Amino acid sequence: MKKVLLLCGGRSTEHYISCLSAITIIENIDKQKYELTTVIIDESNRFYVFNDDPSYLQNGTWRESENIHLISNIITYLSKFDIIFPITHGNNGEDGKLQGFLDLFDIKYVGSKTLASALGMDKRMAKIIFNHLEIPQVPYITFTYPNYSIKEIKKQLNYPVIVKPANGGSSIGITKANNKKELTTAIEVASNYDDIIIVEKFIKAKELECSVIEHKKLIASTIGEIVPANEFYDYNAKYENNTSQTIIPAIIPKNISSLIKDYAKKAFIGIGASGFSRVDFFYDEENNQVYLNEINTIPGFTTISMFPQLLMFDTISITEIISILIENELKR
Repeated sequence: MKKVLLLCGGRSTEHYISCLSAITIIENIDKQKYELTTVIIDESNRFYVFNDDPSYLQNGTWRESENIHLISNIITYLSKFDIIFPITHGNNGEDGKLQGFLDLFDIKYVGSKTLASALGMDKRMAKIIFNHLEIPQVPYITFTYPNYSIKEIKKQLNYPVIVKPANGGSSIGITKANNKKELTTAIEVASNYDDIIIVEKFIKAKELECSVIEHKKLIASTIGEIVPANEFYDYNAKYENNTSQTIIPAIIPKNISSLIKDYAKKAFIGIGASGFSRVDFFYDEENNQVYLNEINTIPGFTTISMFPQLLMFDTISITEIISILIENELKR
C-alpha cells in the first residue's frame, strides 16, 4: 500500500478553498490502495499533521482540535511518503514555490512542476505564451502598480473592463469597472493582491471550462458552462451565492466544443503542465469567437468544482481521478 501525503491550506487567500478541496480527496481516495495522511499548512507556513474528522477543515475548527501536531522537520517528514498530493490553491502552493521546494529534495508529487506552476499562476506570463501559441485572448494590457496611466489604459481599452491581479485564483481581487472612478478603485483593490495588474476588455460571453488530465494520453473533457449568479464569475458567485449554475455539457456548437478542447490541450502542453489542469474560456456567441481566459494547474477539487464534475460527466469517478493522478506520478 502506497503512502500518500495530502497537503492543503497554505499562506494564501485561497486557504479555505484548499481545505474544502482536501475534504473531497480525504472522503474519496481509494483506501484499499493508499494509506493517506493529511498535513495542513497554516497562514504562517507551519506544517501540522491532521488526524481528525475532515469536517473540521470546512468550518476552520481544526485549529482548535487536539488531534493536530506541529511537524518540527518537514523535509524528514515528507521523505517518509511515496508521494505528495498538493491541493494547495493560490500563491505559495500553486505558483511553483512549493513545487520547487519538493523538487530540491527529490520528493515525488502530483501535478505540474516548478516552471509550469509558476507560468500557470502568473497570468501575465501565461498570456505571453498563449499569444505565441496563437490562442485567441480578449484585448488586455498589463502594468506594474503604481506605474500606470488611466489615460493610456483608456486609449487601448474601452469601458467596461475587468481588472485583476496577475497572480491569484478563485477570482479574488477581480473587479469590473465601467468608468474612470471605478477603474481607479478596481486597480487599488487588485494591488492588494499583486503588484502586476491586468486590465482586460469585458465582453458579453458564455463562461466555459474544460478539464485536462493525463491518462495514458492527454484527455480534454466535455465542456461545461458556468452561469454565474453575478454579472461575472467572481468569488461570491463561485463559493457564496448558491444560485450560480453549471451546465454540463455546455450548449454550444460541436465545432466550438472541439476547438476549445484543442486549445485546452495546446495551453496545457504550452506551459509544460503535467498531471491535471482546468482551462477556462469565453465564447462570444454573437461573433462566434472563442477566447482563452486562463489555466489553473491545481484546480478546485470541491464537490461543486468544475474540474471533477466535468470528468465525472465523462464517466471518470472522483476516486478514479485521484488514483489516476497519483499513479501518473508514481510511474514517472
